Amino acid sequence: MAVVTGLPGRLFRPWWRMQVNRPYPVAEAYRTGQAVHLPDAEAAMRRFPQLMAGLPFRFGSFYEPVGAGPERFGVLLVLRPATPGAVLGAGERERLREAAAGLAGELEALRAAGEAVLWDGDPLCVPWPAAGAEAAREAVDRIGTALLSVDRQGAVAFANTAAEELLGRPGALLRGRVLWEVLPWLGQSAYEDHLRGVFISGEPVRFAARRGPSDANAGAGPGTGTDARAEAGTGAEARAVAGAGTGTGTGTGAKAETETGADADARAEAGTGAEAGAKAETETGADARAEAGNETGTEADARAETGNGAEADAGVAAGAGRAGVEWLSVGLYPGPSGVTVTLEAAEPPAYAAGPGGGLGPPADRPSSLYRPVALAIALTEAVTARQVSAVVTEELLPAFGGRQLAIYMLDERHLYLAWETGFPTGFLDRFDGVSLHERLPGVETLTSGRPLFFESMEHLAAAYPGIPLDAEVGARAFLPLIASGRPVGSCILGFDQRRGFSPEERTVLTALAGLIAQALERARRYDSEAALARGLQAALLPHRLPVRGEVATVGRYLPGSDGMEVGGDWYDVIETDRGRLALVIGDVQGHGVAAAATMGQLRSAVRAFALSGNAPDEVVRGTNQLLIDLDPGQFASCCYVLLDPGSGRALAARAGHPQPLLRRADGRAEVLDLAGGVLLGIDPGARYPVTELALAPGEVLALYTDGLVETPGADIDDGVERLRAALAAARPSPLTETADRLVAEAARTPDRPDDIALLLASRTTDGAPGQPP
Repeated sequence: MAVVTGLPGRLFRPWWRMQVNRPYPVAEAYRTGQAVHLPDAEAAMRRFPQLMAGLPFRFGSFYEPVGAGPERFGVLLVLRPATPGAVLGAGERERLREAAAGLAGELEALRAAGEAVLWDGDPLCVPWPAAGAEAAREAVDRIGTALLSVDRQGAVAFANTAAEELLGRPGALLRGRVLWEVLPWLGQSAYEDHLRGVFISGEPVRFAARRGPSDANAGAGPGTGTDARAEAGTGAEARAVAGAGTGTGTGTGAKAETETGADADARAEAGTGAEAGAKAETETGADARAEAGNETGTEADARAETGNGAEADAGVAAGAGRAGVEWLSVGLYPGPSGVTVTLEAAEPPAYAAGPGGGLGPPADRPSSLYRPVALAIALTEAVTARQVSAVVTEELLPAFGGRQLAIYMLDERHLYLAWETGFPTGFLDRFDGVSLHERLPGVETLTSGRPLFFESMEHLAAAYPGIPLDAEVGARAFLPLIASGRPVGSCILGFDQRRGFSPEERTVLTALAGLIAQALERARRYDSEAALARGLQAALLPHRLPVRGEVATVGRYLPGSDGMEVGGDWYDVIETDRGRLALVIGDVQGHGVAAAATMGQLRSAVRAFALSGNAPDEVVRGTNQLLIDLDPGQFASCCYVLLDPGSGRALAARAGHPQPLLRRADGRAEVLDLAGGVLLGIDPGARYPVTELALAPGEVLALYTDGLVETPGADIDDGVERLRAALAAARPSPLTETADRLVAEAARTPDRPDDIALLLASRTTDGAPGQPP
């Protein structure tokens, strides 16, 4: 994310960075270069469930790629109120395209001038133009309800008298500060989700909230003891204690701020009696900071700083606030230029926790479920162990601000490194293959079944003396990967700064470790099955094709590169009676061991029928009956061509298979129109008519499976036309080069869901020796 306006950037920190291969609309718009319009939450849930797992609000959105020619710089994203069932109007679409085109032109000009068009920093939050001042304070004050006006960046623009009294702070100290600094407890996950939803959905919300200690005690004047405390992370706390007394110091505060991942102990103590100064104890001479972990960018807002009399602290204000009010009824009312916040005293709800028991019930904290839900959805799409590891890297690390990840898999009571990212090259090699008897955190977290959290590298070194460290500063989390009681491995999360881990973070990370373990166990079973299927298929496909002087044949097979890699595609060339050649290609429905096994049975059946001297229609009809008798729950397509090498006369029968292509000697290529019947394995009485064709010297016949011409979301006829054009463009060359050229583009596609088979046959001129495969 580079620039944001109309939204508080901090609330959307989890989406500041995104991998371009993730299933989110902004990534799809960037990858495809096509605009994406989601009119409402229902449309978004159907197409992008992971987006709605993190933002389950009613809103519409539009994503327009920003690019110049083939180059894409990014995506222009517009959020708007939901418009169920309504498409974006032509005028609106055109305005968005024009805005994206104008932005692309500016960025292209920068690139042409030699500047790198990159953005590596935090997003730039641009405020909307300020509206004219309105003389409405007196009218608002008459209402008697505490009221704050917040702009689209989350900064307080106005506070009425009732709000000043409730919060114990004059308006001058409230204006300009972001809402979660004025009300620190709103930064907790219990309430932050309401803020996020209001800003993007445009719908009002009202909820009960328990004031945090630093806010509930706000308003104590000079001479009144105050304890402002912010806790963020287990065992990490920032305290500011102003002592009672009659001293005349210019300030009586201490300030402790936490940023993402930063932590250092901080204390400021003001003495009793005549003393009113502030003393800060810091680690290694650093500024006083709170040793605190941060969840998704939430700052711990307990602040106390020694002032000069002109500014009061968040915990010590000029006026006496209503500190006895612990529960508030909070209303959030969004509008075009911001949000109106109302605060009213409220009775504790029936589910309210006791002192120190938290800010609300689990039902009030849906944001704590986002990470497990989003990761769970992503893991359902991952099939192999590498895909699971990649998903964990792309989803888990950004969510917690991590920089390193390592996954070890258990095999024969040893842990082997399966995935790593972010660690120095070669650092983890020394731990590869370690025994479960070793005293290492990655081992002990698995053998004990307990996660281990180290808030600093010093803590890690103290717990495991002599352990090699890759950094002097940072934090580590070691998570056991256990699926249904079975140990699978261990996961290491690394952070480049010291940080604490709150109880909620520990709980979420432990739950996520269980999801990861289940996915890895499933992936391990898949990898075993896929290896078996690959071996079976490799054994069943022909290792070499017959060499005939009058005919050259070449076959190619590519497994799928996404999901189940092994399918049921096959090809074969069979020498039959009277010197004829049978050219065969087929495709069994589905993937995996079952598809490969069925393919082997069909290939054997076709070969047996062909060697018996049967006509093409009899071969296909017999294979169809065999598949029905076997009843594997699968169907298949097939194309069978019986060729006389001497005359070039051919007889073809087709069962639901794509039409072959024929390239003439003059370079023209066409799609043949062969008669055909239904797929194999469906109708026991099916008939398969025979079509006669001729293959002249120099001509090339191309048989292929649908994986070569199918593209998700595109018409298969378009794929056939592309293949025809590619075959026509292939200049006269050895058949092997032509085959390689036809499958080259598919071989480079990283997420191809289906496997591919290709069989080319060409008659040589005047009986010259054929090109070997």
